[in-house]
Amino acid sequence: MTATTRTVAVLGTGIMGAAMARNLLRAGHIVRAWNRTRAKAEPLAAEGAEVAATAADAVRDADAVLTMLYDGTTVLEVMREAAPEARAGAVWAQSTTSGLEAVGELADLARAHGLVFYDAPVLGTRQPAEAGQLTVLAAGPAEGRAAVQPLFDAVGARTVWTGEDGAAATATRLKLVANSWVIAATAATGETLSLAEGLGVDPAAFFDLIAGGPLDMGYLRAKAGLVLDGALLPPSFAVTTAEKDARLIVEAGARHGVRLDVAAASADRFARAAAQGHGDEDMAAAYFASFDERPAPGA
Repeated sequence: MTATTRTVAVLGTGIMGAAMARNLLRAGHIVRAWNRTRAKAEPLAAEGAEVAATAADAVRDADAVLTMLYDGTTVLEVMREAAPEARAGAVWAQSTTSGLEAVGELADLARAHGLVFYDAPVLGTRQPAEAGQLTVLAAGPAEGRAAVQPLFDAVGARTVWTGEDGAAATATRLKLVANSWVIAATAATGETLSLAEGLGVDPAAFFDLIAGGPLDMGYLRAKAGLVLDGALLPPSFAVTTAEKDARLIVEAGARHGVRLDVAAASADRFARAAAQGHGDEDMAAAYFASFDERPAPGA
């Protein structure tokens, strides 16, 4: 154990939270993992984590709390139960992608229980999370950064500090802007493939056409490949989560007088894909929303 070793409560061990917990363990930190569905946290025990029965048990006397849950409402519910058991002065890195209003509520909760709050969403999906190569977007007081930076270094390749007031949600604002691009690119990829399918155009002809030019993009090819290869499981980022984020983006825009037609339409596409049974697949499965009933290309 070193001077920078932290006892970290990781609340939420889905795709992202479990990967982050593993990287914290590999960096030498003590991890207490909790998930509402305990079976999702149990595999971490074999890697050295303590699996807590409750969120309150996980945070008790921990140096730091990391929340990676579904949305801001869920984080608020869980932390209302857990925060009274947390040690005053512990840092709270809130990494769930939440709405702007939720960040303020969470910061208020942290303040009420003497926790040092960091708005700390991450940019990246399953693969960079597993590799410890996430980008951490962080906002919070400078005086507590020595305590929280080792955690960010364990889960990410880069930390981008956006301000000293976590309640101002500057990190979450940047995350929503970045996610708006990801969602738009994913929706465009699906519609391009579906139009090619409908018009009888071989997708390879499209990729050959744009190869090496300004219209070419690695992300386009990666997401299209998941659809074309039928490799939508396990997801890097699930359809249902993408719908949630798209609606948060639309809501944030509306609160600031910005109409976001692409994000709104993308949220509806994700919802249709989920209704067709693709909710747990990679967000690229929004491709299927273009059809009432349609197999994958080439199927």
